[in-house]
Amino acid sequence: MYIVMVSSECAPVAKVGGLGDVVPGLARELAIRGNSVEVILPMYDCMRYDRIWGLTQVFEDLWVPHNDTWIHCSVFFGTVDDIKCYFIKPHSSENFFDRGLFYGAPDDAARFAFFSRATLEFMLKSGKHPDIIHCHDWQTGLVPVLLYEIYNGLGMTHPRVCYTLHNVHHQGQFGDQILTQVGLNPAHLMTPERLLDHSYPDAVNLMKGGIVYANFTTTVSPRYADEIRSSDLGHGLQHTLGVHHETFGGVLNGVDYNVWNPEIDPHIPHQYGPTNIEPKFDNKAALRHRLMLQDKFKPIVAVISRLDPQKGVHLIRHALFHTLANGGQFVLLGSGSDAGINDHFWELKHHLNDNPDVHLEIGYDDELAHLIYAGSDMMLVPSAFEPCGLTQLIAMKYGTVPVVRETGGLADTVFDANHAHKPYSERTGYTFHHFDNAGLESALGRALGLWYQYPRYFNQLRLNGMHKDYSWNHPGTNYMNIFNWIKN
Repeated sequence: MYIVMVSSECAPVAKVGGLGDVVPGLARELAIRGNSVEVILPMYDCMRYDRIWGLTQVFEDLWVPHNDTWIHCSVFFGTVDDIKCYFIKPHSSENFFDRGLFYGAPDDAARFAFFSRATLEFMLKSGKHPDIIHCHDWQTGLVPVLLYEIYNGLGMTHPRVCYTLHNVHHQGQFGDQILTQVGLNPAHLMTPERLLDHSYPDAVNLMKGGIVYANFTTTVSPRYADEIRSSDLGHGLQHTLGVHHETFGGVLNGVDYNVWNPEIDPHIPHQYGPTNIEPKFDNKAALRHRLMLQDKFKPIVAVISRLDPQKGVHLIRHALFHTLANGGQFVLLGSGSDAGINDHFWELKHHLNDNPDVHLEIGYDDELAHLIYAGSDMMLVPSAFEPCGLTQLIAMKYGTVPVVRETGGLADTVFDANHAHKPYSERTGYTFHHFDNAGLESALGRALGLWYQYPRYFNQLRLNGMHKDYSWNHPGTNYMNIFNWIKN
């Protein structure tokens, strides 16, 4: 099968969040299964060009209609960790992707609407006829709309579209002039059944357009699919998802075990696995040495997260002091786009600078992240909502017991140590329901208590998690079933 993924992110060359990890992970799995897989991306000036092999211009004169004119584009080809990638570079005064950023420009709507049109124009002019076009999040929500409203009439009738929602909190709500810019008719599309936003009567909703026009829509975990279809976590898309329920479902993301695997991880000093877990404790000593934590008989509770209200920053702060009060050590690696939140954690870092049981690293360091996963005892993920979450999946692979809130993909993947209906071998961590300090304390307190009082049982939780398979193998099967269903 010939599959083209259209995305605004693909790690390691262009990554902001989890989307950047999902695209290459799934692309690689689909290619292993014998499919021909390509990824199309904007050619950002801030990409990691050092991670693209053999970057070559392959299409010089691509002209894309935009705002009653035509914009000249070039298309480049290169491989990223053996994944075939095309990069679209527009040459215009707008400099859509020469801003030194991936997102956050005031004209993001125009940038990604143009990218959506340019992607299909490139497929048309280069003679590409994929079986499946797989689009991701609001940035590419116009691709299925443009395909069926314009490009079907130009002969592109073969492709079917799968559209994946990674986070419905960001839906791409903009003025309807964005439709005119890419050659679509607002009078035809601005209806409740198509692209009209549910909250703003004059706004277009690009994510809604993707759902309405795609042949099948997925999101990144079964629980999150239920939540956004039946609760206010859908942020107004509940009705649309209900109407299209027969072509909507949740497929849990996977983890790339070529990158996140303590048995082969080059970023940690001591490799280990479920049959040889002892070196994990040498990594704990290495983590303490690097972060200058005192070498005491204490558990290490870690957080690797964006510092964002969605991630429960107030609970992260509370967990820090709760951990210290209960004899533990606390490590944080994270940063966010909210200046107020960042400033608060910088102040906290300064206040606790002399505490030998705390280290707060404001920023992101990939090598340090690997060592934290390997050297910590518990990984805290207290999210308000979590479409899938990769942190808890990686933590389990590294024998670090997750402590999570029961929501979205966290609820699908972490089962409490005291779960009444799961065999003990299926229990992998600690969970809490209420998004408050008491809920957090109930789970974290039980985890700390087990570590101190029943280390044998705590280590069994570690092993339970390490034996879980959250690779891309099972999601790959699910996506192939979806692709075959919509293709036939």
